[in-house]
Amino acid sequence: MLASLGAFFTKIVRKYLPDAFVFAIGLTVLTFILGIIINHQTPMQMLNHWGGGLWNLLTFSMQVSLTLVTGFILAHTAPVQKILKGAASRVTTPSGAIMAAALIASIASWLSWGFGLIVGALIARELAKNVKGVHYPLLVAAAYSGFVVWHAGLSASASLAVATPGHFLEETMGIIPVTETMFALPNLVALILIVVTLPFLFKMMMPKDPNDIMEFNPEEAAAAEVVTETTAIGESTPAQALENSRIGSFVLGLMMIVYLVYYFTQNGGLTALNLNVINLAFFALGILFVKSPKEYVDMAVAAGKNVANIIIQYPLYAGIMGMMVGSGLAATMTGWLVSIANVHTLPVFGFLSAGLVNLFVPSGGGQWAVQGPIMVPAAQQLGVDVAKVVQTVAWGDAWTNMIQPFWAIPLLGIAGLSIRDIMGYCAVTLIWTGIIISAVYMIF
Repeated sequence: MLASLGAFFTKIVRKYLPDAFVFAIGLTVLTFILGIIINHQTPMQMLNHWGGGLWNLLTFSMQVSLTLVTGFILAHTAPVQKILKGAASRVTTPSGAIMAAALIASIASWLSWGFGLIVGALIARELAKNVKGVHYPLLVAAAYSGFVVWHAGLSASASLAVATPGHFLEETMGIIPVTETMFALPNLVALILIVVTLPFLFKMMMPKDPNDIMEFNPEEAAAAEVVTETTAIGESTPAQALENSRIGSFVLGLMMIVYLVYYFTQNGGLTALNLNVINLAFFALGILFVKSPKEYVDMAVAAGKNVANIIIQYPLYAGIMGMMVGSGLAATMTGWLVSIANVHTLPVFGFLSAGLVNLFVPSGGGQWAVQGPIMVPAAQQLGVDVAKVVQTVAWGDAWTNMIQPFWAIPLLGIAGLSIRDIMGYCAVTLIWTGIIISAVYMIF
């Protein structure tokens, strides 16, 4: 039954799922039209709201781009690669490989969404090389499914955004520390249940017929390897010697580490986490682990191709936010939400609605920018803990990434597969994790 359901989702995606940028355009047009019809704005008024909001997320766009770039680089450094190869060498059976991929990718995604995506692809490749008879699409799907926990982790866009002074809803909701969102009890319970059960879920989906097993093909995935260039010692000029020396990267990394230690000691430890701090930590580790500044730059260039699609979409999300707030559409939708929700159902309703919105706004930060102005006033009017609503929206955003291919692009590029190879298995993940998250937030 689950295999049939996965095949159904795959068939739908193949027919009807356009590029994520097209989704952003469609949502822009839809918001424009709704503002005219529902809130009686003129087309020029809506256009003015849109244009005025286009650049309101530039800081956040840079933060998110750095998250992916620094996570990509750190995952490709020699120490992290050594850990991945060591972990893969301990696995000897196909079922062990499947379970290990899901577990390792989940942990890495909890640390950082960008790191998790890259580590998931790399550990899947290493496991496929070492273990014969493992179904490679299922292995990669297990690694990508670990990504479902990212918005409950340390790089959670919504949780970190509302914990960062100056965020766009600060005047409405104030600052909410991460102890009330990502480290709150309901979030931790849902997180642990998913991380523990996901490997067993994928073990049960392993194909029984050997003819259905598609093993890893090293030749097809060779193009995804990251290659860094260094200048031969005998040909080095003084400038090239500096570029290829570890001294510069070590000094910079050491400065970052010292600052981070000072920052945490002066600001209450982990409660002071925000997106800037996460990015600096990954930047520091990555620059310390590489052989030279030039190697770091080469890796950044390789990471850049995974960032372009994100960069061009964020202005559209900012424009959507501008239209929703400027036209009063957000307030109108909040009124609808309050009329059909109550203090007990709003968190779960927020989770489900965020999952739906994520199909059209495949971006954690972009989605919070669109949905935050709706959910926060609704929570305040109903007397619901705003921090809980922030986290359920975060879970909903991560949840339907399992059937939204946008975030799978960098992982699939490294793995050498297409979204059609893994979508059916990820749909099963969607069902299972949806049950867990809904149940946890109904109980709590």
